[in-house]
Amino acid sequence: MALLDYLLGQRKQKSATVAKERLQILLAHERSERKAPTYLPAMREEILQVIAKYVEIDAENLQISIDEANGVEVLELNLVLPDEKR
Repeated sequence: MALLDYLLGQRKQKSATVAKERLQILLAHERSERKAPTYLPAMREEILQVIAKYVEIDAENLQISIDEANGVEVLELNLVLPDEKR
């Protein structure tokens, strides 16, 4: 198979290249977290407390992010609410 890969131009990436790509992904992730406002964790907890007054939720399933679209910051909240039993 190695000969066929060589003839078709498919070569294995060197480990240094793979490591570099992984490091770039980690750095991009770290930079995106740095841009997050410092009040976001406290806001997340307060939102959880308010929602928990009305329905039972799993805190691990709550995702909050702040994105910028057209020069406006948008707070996005993703949470799956349980079905209400009748």
